Amino acid sequence: MSEHSKALGFFQSEFNIDTKVMNDVLAVALSRGGDFAELYFEHRVSSSMRVEEGSVKESTGGITQGVGVRVVAGDSFGYAYSEDFSVESMRHAANTAAQIAKGGKPGEPVDATILNAADYYPIATPSIDVKALEKLELIRRVDRAARAYSPLVQKVIASFSEEYKQIMIAASDGRLIGDIQPMVELRAFVVALRDGKSGQGYDSGAGRYGLELFLKETPEDIGKEAARIAVQAIDAVDAPAGMFPVVLAAGSSAVLLHEAVGHGLEADFNRKKLSNYSDRVGQKVASPLCTVVDDGTIAHSRGSLNVDDEGNLPNYNVLIEGGLLAGYMQDRISSKHYDNKLTGNGRRQSFRHSPMPRMTNTYMLAGESTLNELVSSVDKGLYCVNYSGGQVNIHNGDFTFGLTEAYLIENGKITSPVKNANLIGNGPEVLSNITKVANDFELAKGTWTCGKNGQSVPVGQGMPSVLVSSITIGGTAA
Repeated sequence: MSEHSKALGFFQSEFNIDTKVMNDVLAVALSRGGDFAELYFEHRVSSSMRVEEGSVKESTGGITQGVGVRVVAGDSFGYAYSEDFSVESMRHAANTAAQIAKGGKPGEPVDATILNAADYYPIATPSIDVKALEKLELIRRVDRAARAYSPLVQKVIASFSEEYKQIMIAASDGRLIGDIQPMVELRAFVVALRDGKSGQGYDSGAGRYGLELFLKETPEDIGKEAARIAVQAIDAVDAPAGMFPVVLAAGSSAVLLHEAVGHGLEADFNRKKLSNYSDRVGQKVASPLCTVVDDGTIAHSRGSLNVDDEGNLPNYNVLIEGGLLAGYMQDRISSKHYDNKLTGNGRRQSFRHSPMPRMTNTYMLAGESTLNELVSSVDKGLYCVNYSGGQVNIHNGDFTFGLTEAYLIENGKITSPVKNANLIGNGPEVLSNITKVANDFELAKGTWTCGKNGQSVPVGQGMPSVLVSSITIGGTAA
């Protein structure tokens, strides 16, 4: 039995929600008018554990469940939800959504047809079915590996979290589809100390897997990498300040792509004329070396989906091709507004939230240069590897990002690690100032989460190393 069929069977067997019940609730949702209605059912099991200084400091777990009801009328909608799967409660939520979105003639739902979808994240055993002691041992392995890396390691915080989410989506146009969405995450935070000088390091592994993920991205790898970053940060020098060429490393540098460019390509911002990419399809928005895609179909990636949160299939969507704007990421409302095909980017945080256009796995395609060619062409600049939180103005793409791992480039060579560094720039300008793209593409590993309008969803991102001819470095060196 497919994961999609299992999810449909779960809601029927556990909560007696069959097509008759769903059609009844959808009919209530459309009773006051509206173009379209949908039901989003969710059952989520989650847990987490945290070990600090060798001791378990936190262990939590729980189940959340409910149904969200959306009624769409043109570009507006009504939304309500219920944490109770009783027919009475679901009908009440549907009536509330209907009152918000009322307009036009009442409609009737079409008989349900079960849709098929690919399975991009098959797993043998859900992590929630594995004993807690086995997960605790993963955390302790992170802790031991970090401490074994160097006697300078003074503090280790390691944590594990998991989620097993089952969803079912029923729409008034007859679409009926389900999915099971697993997620595991393992994190390490390390502090190193020598002669009163400290350094910090972080690393993680995550994806839509069971515990088999940690046979590939081992706890030892995660602990050692966090310790390596922390230890070398002790000797970091102050970063320079001013305009410099910068090499953005493969993988995690895609956080700039995601924040400073990706959000501006979500269709709702463009439909409302809030993005600097509005009405620019076909125009030059980046260097000809840049092709950017959003792809929800990457096996086991954190941002991948078998079905989006509106019941549509994910796609490989080209956003920027050879520097030209090719299109936007669409949800149902925006797709109808633009009269474009659905791209499978309708996403929501939970049944309590309405869907909107969101990224899945956003990345830049590889080029033909080598990393060495990029670095050797820089006399003085920065090699940027890992990043902390930043701020982005979605309307114009201006951003500021902190750097947690970066190095000086001097006379074409990577030299000292730097501290107290920020990148300050504009997303579209950075893309336009890319002069070399390397052939070393990496999908960033880790626990990437995207926030928008108060909602958070897991995402993936990636890129090859790129050379940006000029960008502002906020540093403290004299």
